[in-house]
Amino acid sequence: MNFFKQMASWCATVSLALAPVVIPGSAQAHGELTLEKPKPNVAATPPMGWNSWNHFACNIDEAKIRGAADAMASSGMKDAGYQYIVIDDCWQTSRDTNGKIVADAAKFPSGIKALADYIHSKGLKFGIYSDAGIKTCGGRPGSRGHEYQDAKTYAEWGVDYLKYDWCNTGPANAEASYTVMAMALRDSGRDILFSLCEWGDNHPRDWAAKVGHQWRTTGDIRDSWDKSEGYSHSLLEILDAQVDLWRDSGPNQWNDPDMLEVGNGGMTDTEYRAHFSLWAMLAAPLIAGNDLSKMDDATRTILMNKDVIAIDQDALGQQGRRVAKDGDYEIWVRPLKGGDRAVILFNRSAAAHDMKVDWETLDWPAGLKADVKDLWSKAVTKNAKGSYGASVPSHGAVMVRVTPKT
Repeated sequence: MNFFKQMASWCATVSLALAPVVIPGSAQAHGELTLEKPKPNVAATPPMGWNSWNHFACNIDEAKIRGAADAMASSGMKDAGYQYIVIDDCWQTSRDTNGKIVADAAKFPSGIKALADYIHSKGLKFGIYSDAGIKTCGGRPGSRGHEYQDAKTYAEWGVDYLKYDWCNTGPANAEASYTVMAMALRDSGRDILFSLCEWGDNHPRDWAAKVGHQWRTTGDIRDSWDKSEGYSHSLLEILDAQVDLWRDSGPNQWNDPDMLEVGNGGMTDTEYRAHFSLWAMLAAPLIAGNDLSKMDDATRTILMNKDVIAIDQDALGQQGRRVAKDGDYEIWVRPLKGGDRAVILFNRSAAAHDMKVDWETLDWPAGLKADVKDLWSKAVTKNAKGSYGASVPSHGAVMVRVTPKT
């Protein structure tokens, strides 16, 4: 443990708002922290995986996390592209006399490294959680003042992904706090995906791309179509917050509208299909948040729809955007590599509604012919000319892939 690095990182997170801070291993430019080491290229497409928080919150233990890894490997999720098993808050209890973070021995008797090794043995990747404050949102030890020490520990354990929250940070500067941890991770000797969870309050679109691989754009998601409460937000509220963010996203730097609620029971299957479709349209990380060991057939079908996943994982990496809105009826479009378009006809209303997208909306000539595949029904319309229409269910989405004919 380098004492000077640790003291410098503490100063950066606590006092940077008052004075410039020099961190060993960094460059100083105009009083700001500058990252010297390049960000690892570990998120060329949006990350896919599972996180414990949405379903289990603090009620986690070694058996549940191993069970999630088993289910991901055996259910078909791994084959569909899911990789990460991420423990969220409440895995840690304290620090030892040397300041090293200590896992809850009652919940994780084998230790975190053994758990990471088990997940890796399944051909999956392992993620963990911490916070830029003194304490996490769940009141456990945060990483402030221990950034380099924690990053080194995570690397030793075999961590592949760090979710880094923003509770109990006081007056700390968000960009500086996340930059310090980014430097620590890049100095750890292991490529670790850095997921910034500061809720979009400090304009991460202006600075997060050079710091991390994905950044939260809002507060936490709530398993609800349209009912928000406190810091947790409904699907519709989160979706509305994404409308103007599409220019900021791309390979190795993704907007993160928070994790998926598919399968947790607060919405209908129709609403969950819309949820999954829209997150794919947004090029969002697809991080499941349900109990993977108890998925019903509808949940499996949604989470493992490879046609929709292919839109999310499209190599062009261009986030989709809303191109038309008429009250409760919206059209979202995403350009894809090779010239195809992904289109969502989205119906917020309480009744089914006929909707249509014209080729001019896709920046194509009206006379063009195209094949259209419905990514949920799998029906294919050949040689559609000028437009495509469908009946869209209440609180639902029709998602299609449109391939122009040459």
